[in-house]
Amino acid sequence: MEPCLENVKAIRRSKEEKKLLRKQIKASHTLLKHEGISTVSKPTKSLVVANGGLGNGVSREQLQVVLGEGGDVETLIMHPHKPYALVTYRTEVSAQRGHVLLNGRQLQCGDQVVTLYLSYVDTVDSESGVCAVLPPGLVLVEEFVSLEEEALLLDAIDWKSHDEEVTVQKALKHRRVKHYGYEFRYDNNNVDKDKPLPGGLPQACVFVLERCVRDRHVKVMPDQLTVNQYQAGQGIPPHVDTHSAFEEPILSLSLGAKTVMDFRHPDGRSVAVVLPGRSLLVMKGESRYLWTHGITPRKFDVVPACDPESPVAVTSDFSNHSNLTLSRRGTRTSLTFRNVRRTPCDCAHPSACDSQQAPPSPPSLPRSQTDACRLEAEYVHSVYEEIAGHFSSTRHSPWPRVCHFLSSLEPGSIVADVGCGNGKYLGVNPEVFAMGCDRSCALVQICSERGFQAFVSDALSVPLRSDICDACISIAVIHHLSTQERRQAAVEELVRLLRPGGRALIYVWALEQEYNKQRSKYLKETREQAPPGNSTDDHNQETKGLTGNSTDDHNQETRGLTGNSTDDHHQEKKGLTGNAVDSHNPAQDPSSMVMECSKVLPVKDSPVKLSVHTNRTAFNSQDLLVPWHLKDGGIKKGGRVSKMTKDPPIDTKSPVLAPCPVFHRFYHVFQQGELEELCARITGVMVQCSYHDQGNWCVILEKTRDR
Repeated sequence: MEPCLENVKAIRRSKEEKKLLRKQIKASHTLLKHEGISTVSKPTKSLVVANGGLGNGVSREQLQVVLGEGGDVETLIMHPHKPYALVTYRTEVSAQRGHVLLNGRQLQCGDQVVTLYLSYVDTVDSESGVCAVLPPGLVLVEEFVSLEEEALLLDAIDWKSHDEEVTVQKALKHRRVKHYGYEFRYDNNNVDKDKPLPGGLPQACVFVLERCVRDRHVKVMPDQLTVNQYQAGQGIPPHVDTHSAFEEPILSLSLGAKTVMDFRHPDGRSVAVVLPGRSLLVMKGESRYLWTHGITPRKFDVVPACDPESPVAVTSDFSNHSNLTLSRRGTRTSLTFRNVRRTPCDCAHPSACDSQQAPPSPPSLPRSQTDACRLEAEYVHSVYEEIAGHFSSTRHSPWPRVCHFLSSLEPGSIVADVGCGNGKYLGVNPEVFAMGCDRSCALVQICSERGFQAFVSDALSVPLRSDICDACISIAVIHHLSTQERRQAAVEELVRLLRPGGRALIYVWALEQEYNKQRSKYLKETREQAPPGNSTDDHNQETKGLTGNSTDDHNQETRGLTGNSTDDHHQEKKGLTGNAVDSHNPAQDPSSMVMECSKVLPVKDSPVKLSVHTNRTAFNSQDLLVPWHLKDGGIKKGGRVSKMTKDPPIDTKSPVLAPCPVFHRFYHVFQQGELEELCARITGVMVQCSYHDQGNWCVILEKTRDR
């Protein structure tokens, strides 16, 4: 469709005018192809502003000022993370004036300059989404302390003091922390209840705690305080405070800059909550015991714009696209007050409660969707958040056959790497537009730092329009999904993204590590035999994960959206989901039928626990846990370790380094023919070819028709 560009007359144009016209046409075509927005040539009251969206770093306030040069603006819609905005003027004359004045206008947005291109549209869809509901038990009290009280509290936190008789201070990777009352131990996610810190809680906090008791947010005065300081762009991985460590509620007082905290239910529901400065967050019940909470590392947050007549910020409601803007993060300090638990937790959420679970017991293959989400969350997603830096340092050369697939694409092709890990494949072919997604926030941050286009997403639900991609790759992802239904859903999601005729390349780890009388490099020894039961972090092991797991073996590579990976030289995996204990898993016989191996057990059968694989050995089952040994000289004292860790860090006060912790990641390794049979269940696709590549089963699919 011809873009809306002023009435084009047969007049001479300058080089600059011709260049601007070409840019407008290109922007209009891009909007149609990627966003489904059709522009028109005749003037209307409404325009689409390409490059003028929240996703480009343009704030509502900045854009409103510029658009106002055309005349009175009636509505301005800015969708979260989209690179465009939709504006409607009160009159058509104002819209025409804005179209003439603002096309080609450059805006300074932080460290970058963006150029606006405007086109007419017939109508603007102002339909709002569903307003998010706060997790049960979550309460936000705004302006809980005054500006003067905030300054007093911030002054009382002396980051230069290291008196361990009063406080324990640590510099973590993404923030620095102080503990009062009791030290919170990050190596076991708990407190030593018999070793209180002599100084107790700071006297400056007493008035805050008395106010909390008076307002009935808590019944008794808290006895533990953790102070976190976040610089702009820093965050904290999703987590649930250990049940056995603390009572409810948990109180968190935000000081300084506002931020957005993300809450996620095990079933996938999520709520973004704006935490203004001087606000108090109270977590009770389900919001404290079941939902994870975390802060995604980023420089800007999408937040509701403040109404000048009502300065109190709205929380969790991102449905009103006519009122969203960007908030640049600054330094934020949080004071988290808790009561140390003296008796085992008996909460109503035993599946997430360490007090009500048999400790260090391996999980089972899941019986339900909820069980699968939990298994992958614990043994894929959370693992990749912890090992992201080490994992990325082991990602080196792309695999030749994956590179061949990417290099064979036509210039200008749109490619999605679902489970991109650290982005190793995003720069292989500079002639295509490659974008990646990964479940791990930390890995996506690494992609961003390397200059790649990537975003956080679960591989089962990628926020891209259907039929948009010429090609997709899923390298070592699907084997991190814990049920056959979820593995099939992951392939269906790849197919949904493809246009008819588009192709997808899929790699999964193979049960058969010896094929055609040749052992994979995963099984080959390249140095002295490692002790039985241990895994080695050989220097060429590649893994990335949508699910967040990895193995520490010589030739296994995995990457994943959810955070799993293996550390071997040529085996590559990525995973989509990756977290959760409390799943149920049947015993698997490698010689059993392909589909039988991945069935979920009937309720009447007794679940069989997942086994822990010994790295660089043949697989003895299809569903298992694969160890990852975190290296780089160990971790700082305080680094979190999985419940399945075999060798926890030694408690010592002198060095800050501890022995290498071991994380365990879930894998389903595929039998010969299983991947092809899985793909055959999906309508509208054809398997172009399949092959075995260094311990992986691989297929190339083609989407044959519209679905």
